[in-house]
Amino acid sequence: MISLALKFLIAHILGDFVFQSDKWVKNKKKKKHKSKYLYYHLLVHTLSLLIVLKFNFQYWLGILVIIVSHFIIDLMKINLYKSVNEKQLFVLDQLAHLIVIALVVYFYQPYVFHLSALYETKSLILILALLTITSIASVILKLLMSSWSFKEDQSKDSLKNAGKYIGILERLFVFGFIIINQWPAIGLLMTAKSVFRFGDLSKAKDRKLTEYVLIGTLLSFGIAVSIGLLYNYAIQELAN
Repeated sequence: MISLALKFLIAHILGDFVFQSDKWVKNKKKKKHKSKYLYYHLLVHTLSLLIVLKFNFQYWLGILVIIVSHFIIDLMKINLYKSVNEKQLFVLDQLAHLIVIALVVYFYQPYVFHLSALYETKSLILILALLTITSIASVILKLLMSSWSFKEDQSKDSLKNAGKYIGILERLFVFGFIIINQWPAIGLLMTAKSVFRFGDLSKAKDRKLTEYVLIGTLLSFGIAVSIGLLYNYAIQELAN
């Protein structure tokens, strides 16, 4: 089941991402079903499926279902571009393709999803850790850093909520590195962030901005490290 699913997914990635240029996408948006690139796109998908399946025509029905459904889904997508948010449309489009692939795989090799695995203690500990280092940590840092405010933080040149998402990503990276016991990678991450922030810090007329950035960074990393260590400890205790 896993092998077949991987083959279908690889074919999908090749057709939808690797061998589809921006030129094709723009032309499909403009000409819709009249675009020749829509049909080139379907041909690429067909060839990708045949190649990854080693031209095994045992799966001809599955290939047909995937190609026809892909055509219908893409037609719906290119006709909804002006009325639906592009990001949401991309997610819905890919989700629809993945559902079709999952159904085709199930047709050939039936499988069962055990949702009960989500309620196992290990899974619950992981979910709690992830929620803590993302949502909860963001709120805690906002409260702790609310005592200071700088014009740089409110600059129109900054992306909206960029600081929040950067913090979430760095904590996720730190958490992941701790889980796989790659402590040196955390040092590299901190170094990389310091390099990127060097421009901002060098422009500061006094030490306030430097101190502000350092406090925020150290708090963020400290929370991630603490949660990572607690997670590892909890998992080890569970195993004993």
